[in-house]
Amino acid sequence: MKKTFPEKFLWGAATAAHQVEGNNTHSDYWTMEKLEGTTFKEPSGDAVDHYRMYREDIALMAELGLNTYRFSIEWARIEPQEGIFNVEALDHYRVVLAACQESGITPIVTMHHFSSPKWLITVGGWESEGTPARFARYCEYVMSELGSMIPYVCTINEANISVGIAKVIKQFTAGKETFAQVGLQTDMQQRMVTYYGALGKAFGIDPRQVQHFLSPRTKRGFSLIFEAHMAARVVIRRVSPATKIGLTMSLFDIQASSGGEENAQHEHQEEFLQFIPYLKGDDFFGLQNYSSETYGPDGLMPIPEDAERTQMGYLYNPEALEQVIRYVSKHIDIPIIVTENGTATDNDERRVEFINRAISGVHACIQDGIPVQGYTHWSLLDNFEWMLGYTKTFGLIAVDRNTQKRMPKPSARHLGTIAQSNACPNEY
Repeated sequence: MKKTFPEKFLWGAATAAHQVEGNNTHSDYWTMEKLEGTTFKEPSGDAVDHYRMYREDIALMAELGLNTYRFSIEWARIEPQEGIFNVEALDHYRVVLAACQESGITPIVTMHHFSSPKWLITVGGWESEGTPARFARYCEYVMSELGSMIPYVCTINEANISVGIAKVIKQFTAGKETFAQVGLQTDMQQRMVTYYGALGKAFGIDPRQVQHFLSPRTKRGFSLIFEAHMAARVVIRRVSPATKIGLTMSLFDIQASSGGEENAQHEHQEEFLQFIPYLKGDDFFGLQNYSSETYGPDGLMPIPEDAERTQMGYLYNPEALEQVIRYVSKHIDIPIIVTENGTATDNDERRVEFINRAISGVHACIQDGIPVQGYTHWSLLDNFEWMLGYTKTFGLIAVDRNTQKRMPKPSARHLGTIAQSNACPNEY
């Protein structure tokens, strides 16, 4: 029997505004990329000029055979100064949504994907008690204008990301892993001192109070992120009741070796289980996975030396996605959309293999009755990978940044063929 997916399954790819649009001048990241001692490998600059070339990119998605585009609306463009909304920026995203409609592409819109308005940081950022209300005000403005064109909205991308950031910092300071594994300099501690001093000057506040979305969080800061999600959910329900609402989380496939069960359970609690109460009332869950981790009696176990790694230093493990879907489905009873899954590699044959194995796992979950409604690959385009600059290639489509020419990789056409057949790899 042919292994097909449900009718109207969402097949797509994803981007984030700051990583692809270019010249996001009112954002916190635009400021941080240019400071003395910056931890960013390079500034974002024009990125891949998606703010101007969105029509071409959306049309290319449709030509490839994809039917869904997950992208973010940039808060810093919509509200460059607190309480002052930019109608021109709003109209830009209105036209982007119209281009999706014209190409038969279903949009999944993310309201916050890591970058924030610079002004938000000056008033306390993501540790401020006022941030949930400010975020909800922005969401209400956008969704009251554009909600009728947005069938799915993710309020916050990777709302749990600070758990992972704290883990990386702990591993780095313990000497178990180094930032050099993913291409950053090893003199990070001294650079951070210089960098945060410059940050304080740039934002006009004590550098210890600079709290962007990817800063290490206090316990209260964790709560504020999820309270922002809930506040946004309330206003979106009111102004755009037909839009389905969720958030996304980045989740590792967490496994235990003998004696590591307690450590693995602790990681499950930290990364996912503690946040489940905030999801009550959501319409779907945005699941994001890239790899797996194994815990032993002494904690996180190192990746075997002979194992294949991605450019990010992760274990190459496409089967991790299936395991995470199965784990999540045991704890929540709402539909799941895979909002990000992919691999950073300059070997596109390995990307094709990754897609094949990951999608086969998604199908197995659906066959067992798990309500997975879509798969959006990260990412549509090779783009600006935050502190790592343009050195990591996740994209289905390569970009010559000198000319901004788009060059679809074989993996793009491969995923498009799967989408058009609506069947597992090797079944079309």
